[in-house]
This record gives sequence, C-alpha cells and structure tokens, in this order.
Amino acid sequence: MNSAKALRSLYKSSPYSQTPLCDFLLPSFTQVTSRRDYASITTSSESPKTEPAPEALKSETTAKRRRPLTKEQQQFLDSALRVNQAGELAAVLIYRHQTPPITRSHPHLRPLMHHMYSQEAGHFSTFNALLAKHRIRPTAMYPVWTAAASTLGWVTGLMGREAAMACTEAVETEIGGHYNGQVRVLLSWLKEMEEKGEEVGEELRELVDTLKRIRDEELEHLDEAVGEGAKEARPYELLNRAIRSGCKGAIWISERV
Repeated sequence: MNSAKALRSLYKSSPYSQTPLCDFLLPSFTQVTSRRDYASITTSSESPKTEPAPEALKSETTAKRRRPLTKEQQQFLDSALRVNQAGELAAVLIYRHQTPPITRSHPHLRPLMHHMYSQEAGHFSTFNALLAKHRIRPTAMYPVWTAAASTLGWVTGLMGREAAMACTEAVETEIGGHYNGQVRVLLSWLKEMEEKGEEVGEELRELVDTLKRIRDEELEHLDEAVGEGAKEARPYELLNRAIRSGCKGAIWISERV
C-alpha cells in the first residue's frame, strides 16, 4: 500500500497528471504508418488551407502545354550527341599526337597548339557530361576511332607543320558543317514549338547555345590552320580529300553504331 500511495503521489506531481491516459497513448493506435504520414496529419490539423499562388497556377498551366520530344527527335539527339562525343575524342587525340613534333620544329606554334587542344578537351568534357546525364551510350567504335585518330595525329605531325594544319583544316571543315546541321535542326524544332504555343524547355535552348559556341570554336581552328599554311601541304588535295572522307565515314558509322 505504501508503494501504491507513493506512485500516486509521484504521478500527481508529474507534468502528465492532467493528461487523460487515452489521449497520452493515442498516437500509438492511430493509422499513421510513417513519420511522413504523421507530419502530414499534424500539418493539416494545425495549418489553414491556403490557395496556390498565381505563379504556381501559371507554372502548372505551362507544364501542361510542354510537349515531350517525339521518338524521332529523341533518336536524333541521342545520335547527335554520340557522334559529337566521338568527334571530340578524335580531335583531342589528333592534337595530342601532333603537338610534340610540331612544337619541336616550330616553337612559335606552341601557344596555338595548346589553345586548340584545350578547347577540344573542353568540348570533349561537355559531351561526356551530356551523355552521362541523358544515359546515352557512346559509339561501339570507340576503340577503333581512338586508334585511327592517334595514328592520324602522329603521322601528320611527323609530316610537318603544313600537313598538320591541313589535317586540322579538313577535320574542322567536316565537324563545323556537322555542328551547323545540328543547330539548324534544333532551331527548326524551337520555331515549330513557338508557333504552336508550346513551352520550349530551357535545356533545349541551352543545348542550341552550346552547339553554336562549339561550332564557332571549331571554325576558328579552321581559320587558324589555313593561316598557318594548311594549303601549302604536299600533296594538299589528296590529304584533304582523304581526311574529309574519313571524317564523313566515321560520322555515318557513329550515328548508327
């Protein structure tokens, strides 16, 4: 009895003495299955219901008007980004293998070679990130293009400044034209979406801007190569046609494999 009296006395002096036993135990028997559910119940019981802001309503309306890419458009983008990544890999390897022999015999070209290599490495990183982000597989020809680009860079580097610059001119002519074609296609998509009153995603606009910037930098390399004697290479016509044909073939294969 003394123990029972002591317990009653302790309960009356506790902060829970005014709380009914059933209320104190209620949370243990409610249909709450997780912390998130409990938080939502608590919030809904304590917070007044508010109407969505006009901006939110506008955002919902805009989202409904945004049309997803068609299957053909998605296939085009997958193919384009795969080819671009392969092309930038080739450019990086060509400059990497050209640079040592060229800068040894023509030290004044060291800044130019470094500048072009750095930009190509930046392009390669950009497309690596895009492929990873959108889960696009690289071309299955990766090992073949790696070997071919390394060999082309090494051979034209040993042939001398003019041959190396002729190689750059030929490659950038094809790559610049390829990027330009992609930009035209994407711009036609944007125009069609705008004419239909559909929302154009910011990501698609950013991709167009990225391709324009990279295209312009590739064409800048072309101009620099011509200025450094590309057309003085011997045999220029044969070298130019062979490299451009190789680039066209590599683009065609990479789009499909």
